[in-house]
Amino acid sequence: MCFASMIKHMKKDSDKKIALIAGALSLPFLTRDALRKNGWEVFVVGLKNFYDSKLNPDLVVRLGAGGTVIRECKKRGIRKFVFVGALGHVNLSDIRPDLWSLSLLLSVIKHQRGYDSMAVAFNKALEKRGYEILAAQDLAPELTFEKPGIQTKTKPSKSDLCDLERAIEVSHTIGIEDIGASVVVDKQVVAVEAAEGTARMLERVVEMRKTKKKSGGVFAKMTKPGQDLRIDIPAIGVDTVRAVSAAKLHGIIVNAKTCFVIDKDAVIKEANKAKIFIKAI
Repeated sequence: MCFASMIKHMKKDSDKKIALIAGALSLPFLTRDALRKNGWEVFVVGLKNFYDSKLNPDLVVRLGAGGTVIRECKKRGIRKFVFVGALGHVNLSDIRPDLWSLSLLLSVIKHQRGYDSMAVAFNKALEKRGYEILAAQDLAPELTFEKPGIQTKTKPSKSDLCDLERAIEVSHTIGIEDIGASVVVDKQVVAVEAAEGTARMLERVVEMRKTKKKSGGVFAKMTKPGQDLRIDIPAIGVDTVRAVSAAKLHGIIVNAKTCFVIDKDAVIKEANKAKIFIKAI
């Protein structure tokens, strides 16, 4: 093998190396397995107090130990990162940034406005240091609804379609203002996601509609205009479908290709069982 071929081969190998920074829940498992199936050499980093111990990561660090992660990645020739998994409510005691992370954090604070802008600033700060942040759904599109359209046996009624269009419109409006990613509409806006997150918003809706005799309305979880999907990855799962059913809603709307569907077959099966439609747009 000539020198040029060796360099090309080394670069190719390096291009398939990636560090998966793992938070909570099952998304890190699904992403890790999908990446490995697609030929990636995955170095798994578990975030202490967040990751599931069954993940068996290669490295465990506290949230603010970016310097440790960077040193280990340099040893392995890794310059690509993917971030998956929930962090929930982060305590300041969980962070305790090292010098490398503190420098990054100061850069992020300087350039951020709102949660999504913070994600954008974070990605740009890492890129300036020579690292590339990739979107998990781009690397493993099979974990999303890859094609738009109705994904279930149940179809929306004419009334549902009106709620659907309204939910998309409201989602777009709150997305522009960087307020939240989820909304519930039943002729009128029933709930908008705030800082509590999607799951707790749906819990509020379930409580509000306990005495409602008739079912109706839709739940939309849409990406925000200009949202950086390399950090904040929208996702739905079986629990989402069950919450929508408990709230006596008729359907779910998500974006095709950008919203993770955790255990897609189980989600569709549960939706069909509950006679709930799922539409990807």
